[in-house]
Amino acid sequence: MILYIAEKPSLGRAIAEVLPKPHKKGDGFITAANGDCVSWCIGHLLEQAEPDSYDPAFKSWKFEHLPIIPQQWKMKPKAKTRGQITVLRGLVKQASVLVNAGDPDREGQLLVDEVIAHLGVKGDKLNQTKRLLISDLNPQAVKRALGQLRSNREFIPLSTSALARARADWLYGINMTRAYTIQGRKVGYQGVLSVGRVQTPLLGLVVRRDEEIANFVSKPFYEVLANLTTDRGEAFQAKWQPSEACQPYMDEDGRVLSKKLAENVVNRISQQQAVVMDLQSKDKQQNQPLPYSLSALQIDAAKRFGMSAKTVLDTCQSLYEKHKLITYPRSDSRYLPKEQFSLASKVVDAVLKGASELVQGVDAPNCSIKSKAWDDKKVDAHHAIVPTEKVANLSSLTQGEKQIYLQVARQYLAQFYGPYQYHETQVVVDIANGRFTTKAKQDKALGWKKLFPQRGNGQSKTDDDTESLQQLPPLITGQLLQSGQGELVEKNTQAPKAFSDATLLAAMTGISRYVTDLEIRKILKETDGLGTEATRAGIIELLFKRGFLQRQGKSIVATEVGKGLINSLPLSASTPDMTALWESHLNAISRKESKYQSFMTPLVTSLTQLIEQAGAQLPTSLQGVKSTAAPFKKRRYSGKNSAAKSGGQSYTNATKGRRKRPA
Repeated sequence: MILYIAEKPSLGRAIAEVLPKPHKKGDGFITAANGDCVSWCIGHLLEQAEPDSYDPAFKSWKFEHLPIIPQQWKMKPKAKTRGQITVLRGLVKQASVLVNAGDPDREGQLLVDEVIAHLGVKGDKLNQTKRLLISDLNPQAVKRALGQLRSNREFIPLSTSALARARADWLYGINMTRAYTIQGRKVGYQGVLSVGRVQTPLLGLVVRRDEEIANFVSKPFYEVLANLTTDRGEAFQAKWQPSEACQPYMDEDGRVLSKKLAENVVNRISQQQAVVMDLQSKDKQQNQPLPYSLSALQIDAAKRFGMSAKTVLDTCQSLYEKHKLITYPRSDSRYLPKEQFSLASKVVDAVLKGASELVQGVDAPNCSIKSKAWDDKKVDAHHAIVPTEKVANLSSLTQGEKQIYLQVARQYLAQFYGPYQYHETQVVVDIANGRFTTKAKQDKALGWKKLFPQRGNGQSKTDDDTESLQQLPPLITGQLLQSGQGELVEKNTQAPKAFSDATLLAAMTGISRYVTDLEIRKILKETDGLGTEATRAGIIELLFKRGFLQRQGKSIVATEVGKGLINSLPLSASTPDMTALWESHLNAISRKESKYQSFMTPLVTSLTQLIEQAGAQLPTSLQGVKSTAAPFKKRRYSGKNSAAKSGGQSYTNATKGRRKRPA
C-alpha cells in the first residue's frame, strides 16, 4: 500500500480524486480502489514542548532561569488533533511506501517529515519515502505531479532549514520575551513584552522611520534649467549638473543648498552660446515583468488596491484551494520550470476564455514567445504564482478574488508578448563651462506594455518610467545652440514617508538596504529578507494585535508601547542586521551550502549575550506606558501557529510560520 500524507484535508482530497475509484472514506483517510491510501495532517500535528516540560521550575518566569536552552528537543502531539496522529500511526504501519505530500515549501516539508519521524519510521522505509510536489489542485495537474515523484531524501536540507528556523524562533522568543517582560515589570509595565527574531527588527524599522519623520527639518534646495534652442528654432530644456567644486554647497544627496550659487549659474548661462558635447543614442528594450512571488503580488496589490498583506494571502489561498484558479501561493520564486512551457497554450486559452477583458483592444498573446521567466536553475520546490488551466467564472468571485486573479493572470499573459522596445537619447551640453544634461525616449514597440495601459496599476516602474522625458530635436555632437534665460527652480527636501503595507513588505523582502553593518550587507543577496513569503503577512498582523503598531490612514506607525520596547532593547535586537544574516544562513542550509550546527551554535552564543544585556539594564523608556494589547493568556506553543491562533498573545515568536487550518 502506498500512503500519501498530505499537509491538509483539501490537498488530500485533491490527490484522492485522481486515484482509482470507487473510494472508501474512513475517519481521517480515503482508500482508493487499488488499495492505496491518502491521509493528511491538519496543519502541525506536533508542537514544541513548553519550557516546563524540560524542567517544572521553568513554569515560573524567573530571570535566573535564562537562557533556557534544551539539550534534547521535545515535540508533543497537539491535544486537538491527537486523534489524527493515531490514524496516521496505524496507516504508516500498514504502508509499504510513504509519500510526503506537504505543501511545496520548507514548512510543508518539515510538517510531514516531523510526523514521519515522530512515528518512528526508520531504515529502508524511511530511505524509500517519496516526495510529491503539488502546486495546482486541478486533477490534470495532480496527475502530472503523481508521475513526477522524487526521493524525499533530496529535501532533507529543506526540512533541516525549517527545523533550524523553528528552534531558533523558540529559543529567541521564549528567552527574550521572558527577559524583557520580567525587566518591564520592575519599571511598572504590566504587559507582556513579546520579542521575536523577526517581528522586533521589523518593529524597529517602523519606530526609526517614525523618529526620522518627527525629527525632520525641511531645507530648500535649488536646481537650474537651461532653455535651449537650435538654429531652426527648436526648443528643449537641460538640467545643470554641479561640478566637484560645488560640493561644499551641497548635501549628501547631491542637492545644491546655496541659492546664491544657483543664481550665479543662472546669470552665467543666460543668453549664452551652448554646444552639444556628447550625444548617446541607442535602441533599448525592457523584458517582460516576471510572474509573481507572494511578496511581489502583495506589494503590487497594496499599491493598486490598498489590500493588506494578510488580505492578499487569504485571497490567494481561496483562489488556490476553493476555486483552483491559481497555483500554490506561498511561493518566493518568480520563475517557472521549462517543462511547464508546454502547458502555456492551455493556460493562456483558459485565461482568455474567463478573462477576455485583459486583452481587450490588444493583439492576442503569442504562446511561442519564451520569456526569461522559464528557468529551471531558479526553481526548486515551488515556482511562481500563475493561473491554472481552469477557466475562471469571474462572476462567482468576490471583488478581491477577481482583482487578485486578474493581476496574476495579466502578469502571466505578459510573458507572451515581446519586450518593450524604445529609442533613448542622452545629451550633454556645455554652457559657459557648466555641464547640463537631458534625456529623451521614443517608443518603438510597446510589446508587453500593451497589457498595462494605465499608470498606477501596480506594475513596477523603472527609472525611465519615473523621469519626466521630453521630445528632442535632431542633434549632433559639436552642434551650436543658443541658451536663453536660465531658470532657477526652488524645491524643498521632503521628510521620508511613513511605512505602508507595500513599503513595509518591500523592506522585508529587500532587507539588505536597511542593514547597517557593511560586512553583513556584503554577505546578503538582494533577495535575502526578513521572514519568509508564507510568514510576512502574519508577522505584520501580529505586531498590530500586540499593540506595537497602528494604522493612520494608509500609513503604518508605531504605538507608544512599540516605541518604548524598541528604545529598551540593545541595537542588535532591534535592527535587522543579525536577523537578516540568520535568514541568509537558513537559506544556505536549504541549498546544502551550510549545516544546522553552524547556524545554531553562534545563535545560542549571541542569545546568551543578549540575556546578559537585558539583565544589566532596566527598560526605563517603558515607565508610565500602559499595555494596549489584549490580556496575556499562556498558550501552548505549537511550533509556529500558536500566535496566530491565540490572537498573537503567545509569548514566543510563534509568527514565523504559517497559520495552518483545515480546508
